[in-house]
Amino acid sequence: MTDAEIDAKLATVEAMLVAEGMNEAAELLREAEAEVVETGYDNWDGGTRINTVFLTIEPSEFGRLSSKRSSLEEQITARVKSVFEDGANEWFGVEIRPKVRARADWRSSPGQLSRRARQNIIDALKVEKIHWMGELDDVEFLQRLWDLESMPSTDNRFDNAAGDIWQHRHNNDDWDDDWIYSDRRFDLLGGRAEMFLAFLAEMVHPLVRPDRNEALELVRVFNDQLRPEGWSLVEVEKIAGRPRFVAKPIGDFGERSVLRAKTVADALNAGWMKKEIERLENSVDRDPALAIGTAKELVESCCKTVLTNRGISYSKNADLPTLTKLVANELGLVPEGISDEAKGANTIKLILRNLAALTQYLAELRGLYGSGHGRDGQHKGLQPRHARLAVGAAVSFIDFVTETYRDRVAKDDDATTK
Repeated sequence: MTDAEIDAKLATVEAMLVAEGMNEAAELLREAEAEVVETGYDNWDGGTRINTVFLTIEPSEFGRLSSKRSSLEEQITARVKSVFEDGANEWFGVEIRPKVRARADWRSSPGQLSRRARQNIIDALKVEKIHWMGELDDVEFLQRLWDLESMPSTDNRFDNAAGDIWQHRHNNDDWDDDWIYSDRRFDLLGGRAEMFLAFLAEMVHPLVRPDRNEALELVRVFNDQLRPEGWSLVEVEKIAGRPRFVAKPIGDFGERSVLRAKTVADALNAGWMKKEIERLENSVDRDPALAIGTAKELVESCCKTVLTNRGISYSKNADLPTLTKLVANELGLVPEGISDEAKGANTIKLILRNLAALTQYLAELRGLYGSGHGRDGQHKGLQPRHARLAVGAAVSFIDFVTETYRDRVAKDDDATTK
């Protein structure tokens, strides 16, 4: 069977699944890497070739499916048999498996999520009286993550979890809104990190929580606890103009830069910077042009915050180079008092001057490729790696400026007390 023939048959299977309303199975089939392998041979009654259609998916998605995998395999297998089996001497089955991929950092990547962080998130939800199921009912929400019909019931009158949850949450209404946090079947406190993270991501799904501002505030609360654990909820796409989030480990340069930027914003107590950092975090990979424009605006916000805190006036129309020069003069970012005879003096001066000049380069880069300017049909934007470069440059500048600012404040305080 050629690759083209296999692809045509899989397309037929996908169409059958869609027609029968098995959309999750159809989506998995579309996204998986498919491979047909002869995995055995049965000599009985003339011989039968045993074939397996391996559907390889991302490890995180494999883990999220959990108990759903067997039912999805059954749904796809039934249609594969009718399409692939040609005669009595062939048998086909389907197996979903995780993609095996080498990663140099896997030993240090976060695979767990502490009980403390989970409890803090749950406590915050309880304090703010947030309904985890949002606009859905309990069963509708949980079925998006777990196969409730294959999970046991805590009530002997019902065969599965779907039945007893519906009975006690809707018919009897004798379970409180927070029952999920102590239910051992879901084990949110002690179970797999992937499922807890998927639970949080589902809580801010546009269908579950259509109010964008409410969802973003919850993401902020979650990420405050997740980031020290090495995780973050990040936007991956928009649904009806609202962001959909998934949990990802904090590992690449761009994410580390954003984490540093958040620390800087906290140090300056700058709320307006935090909004721009949130845009950065959600756009580096999804919208590089927006990230480049936001990186420049982040530097502007940093400069304005420092100048305001130091009581230095500036024009509302001041451009980035002007703001940078004011900050450099106020904080002494480019010192003039280093002796030319001192070892490395020229190098020190050059590094400091170039660090200040980074902001000008960002302004030029934003003008050429960033957001905020109309483009003709032939325009080709930059890639995420370029956005990460811009973000890294911006964060390097604001990081250095903030440390210098805090040093100056400490010296001023010491001088006042003497």
